[in-house]
Amino acid sequence: MDFEAWWLILIPILFGLGWIAAKVDVRQIVSESRNLPDSYFRGLNFLLNEDHDKAIDAFVEVAKLDSETTELHFALGNLFRRRGEIERAIRVHQSLLSRSDLPRADREHALHEIAQDYFKAGMFDRAENAFKEVQNTSYDVSATRALIRIYEAEHDWKKAIAVAARLRELTDEPLPQRVHYHCERAQAVLSAKEPDFDRVAAELDAAEREARHNLEQGGSQASYARIAILRAYLARRLGDVSTERQWLLLALERSPEFAGLVAKQIMDNFAASGQEEQAVSLLRDHYFAHPSLDVFEVVFAALRKQGFAPGWQFAQDSLRQHPSLLGFDKVLQSELAQEQSSAGQGELQQHMPDFDLSLLRTMIDKHTRRMDKYACRVCGFQAQTYYWQCPGCNSWETYSPRRPEE
Repeated sequence: MDFEAWWLILIPILFGLGWIAAKVDVRQIVSESRNLPDSYFRGLNFLLNEDHDKAIDAFVEVAKLDSETTELHFALGNLFRRRGEIERAIRVHQSLLSRSDLPRADREHALHEIAQDYFKAGMFDRAENAFKEVQNTSYDVSATRALIRIYEAEHDWKKAIAVAARLRELTDEPLPQRVHYHCERAQAVLSAKEPDFDRVAAELDAAEREARHNLEQGGSQASYARIAILRAYLARRLGDVSTERQWLLLALERSPEFAGLVAKQIMDNFAASGQEEQAVSLLRDHYFAHPSLDVFEVVFAALRKQGFAPGWQFAQDSLRQHPSLLGFDKVLQSELAQEQSSAGQGELQQHMPDFDLSLLRTMIDKHTRRMDKYACRVCGFQAQTYYWQCPGCNSWETYSPRRPEE
């Protein structure tokens, strides 16, 4: 009986406490909702009705009426930037930075946001300064990556190397682009009227050290191919044919998938020494082990100089093993050029008297034109020229050295 009496006393007390708490919560909610401007609720209503433009205008009005709505400012700034309204995004973030009472964390956030606005607007100088201001903060890694993108866009490889070194300290992640920064510097010096060959060699030495470090961290062999190609070009500029050949053959051995990038140079190097037959044999064997359209074209062109039979036999053998419309299109292109440069019909035309080769090539070319391009594995951007850095997404080493058909 005592137990039941205690329950009779406790239940009303608990009920009363719950009623009081609920009433306090309701009053608080009503009080807060009264403090919110009508524009806030209009904005929510527009969002629910998917009228985004009117919703943005309503929230902008809220931000003007209540300067304390910091998070709303950030949300609006991000939304403007994504919609491409960069000027409005910059104004929103500038209004935050103009407040003297803005907490330090919010100020750093606003600086990071306006730096992204400047970057997207192409105002790299302002973006660089803003990103530098948020280094050594919680936005350090993001700001450092952005600075790398800025220096890449400006081709300021010296600054890119320094900032990439800082990023490595912050994240310890592999950075294959550091190899290419040194290669870009070497290539720029080689393109000068009076190149400093010692400086080129020093940049390539630095690139090789970076490549070795990246390989230890699981990187690819692609950067070694570029270094070898540039060293071969340096040797050729110095008139050292023997050293040029060594580097070209090293690129062929180390990175066989990049053979198409060096096949023409190998043929020219051997031909300069009267050893074109050796180059043809070397590249032909390499082609059947590692098929590449670029290697096929170089070998076919060299054999075609010897006559119709050697070139056509190689084309038949290779196209049987590795069928390719692009390859066949190259054969037709070569034969048509041969036919135009010689009197009368070409030899292939004599073997195929019932075919109009120009018409056949035109029909095939319509299908192969879109395939005769290199493609980025990340964004799919296609180009007829091989790039170490994709022009579309700015990623490094994402272009395959072979066409999509291959």
